[in-house]
Amino acid sequence: MRHNLAILPLVLLASSGWVRAQNVEPLSANEIMARVAANQDRAEELRRQYVYKQHVHVVSRKTNGKLMCEEAADYDVFPGAQASSKKLTQLLGKYWHKGQYLNYSAEPAPPSTSLDNDLVSDFRSDLVSDVREDLADENRSKDGLAVDLFPLSSKEQKKYQFKMLGEQAMNGRSVYRLGFEPKDKSDVDWAGEAFIDKEDFQPVLVFTKLSRKIPFFVRTALGTNLPDLGFSVSYKRQPDGVWFPTSFGTEFRLKALFVLNRNISISLSNSDFEHTHVDSTVHYAAQAP
Repeated sequence: MRHNLAILPLVLLASSGWVRAQNVEPLSANEIMARVAANQDRAEELRRQYVYKQHVHVVSRKTNGKLMCEEAADYDVFPGAQASSKKLTQLLGKYWHKGQYLNYSAEPAPPSTSLDNDLVSDFRSDLVSDVREDLADENRSKDGLAVDLFPLSSKEQKKYQFKMLGEQAMNGRSVYRLGFEPKDKSDVDWAGEAFIDKEDFQPVLVFTKLSRKIPFFVRTALGTNLPDLGFSVSYKRQPDGVWFPTSFGTEFRLKALFVLNRNISISLSNSDFEHTHVDSTVHYAAQAP
């Protein structure tokens, strides 16, 4: 009995510490996203130290499923002082023209009486966002994906409000699940969910949709609409701790100027990452104890 009484203070002390640990205030959605923003800004610079392969696939179809134009392009992506630069290594395309499919394997695509060629090529170019000297720094892609396709950077976060939806496991790691939408309800912008790694405070998966319908005037007077527009971006942690976007995907209906009605599908994948600098370390904003 004497021994049991002797350890009682230690048990009580340990129990009180456990209670205090259980009473630690959980992070709010805004606090989580503030850390994500800071880490994204750091990771964006680190991603410029990689060379890798990028594959882009864009398809335009009529609403009945008929293929009108398709392009598959492969790029080598290299780091640069201000942004990533890309070298097109292969382009395979085909389009419907006067009752037959015509193939091409170089830029620009052969001239066509259809808008599908221009649509597909423009979507591909916008997605890979090649660096140009006339672009401002904030508009340049530093990690191989168009800069406006990640709505949760420190700059973009100012336009959104966030809410906690829960926690779960994803790809063997614990993640926060957050919802987001524009602060201004009248904006036509992105809304959706973000899955944030609890240890590194980096995005694991982000998927979006338009926060509201295209304004009625645009749909009726201009004959332009983008129902079901949205996209998903997946990220993967590299062996040295840098998180990198590895896939992008979207499918949507495009109705334009009363003459075009197409189903568009776009996918992008990054692979074969190779770190060109070995003296960098990653320090992410960690969760408070």
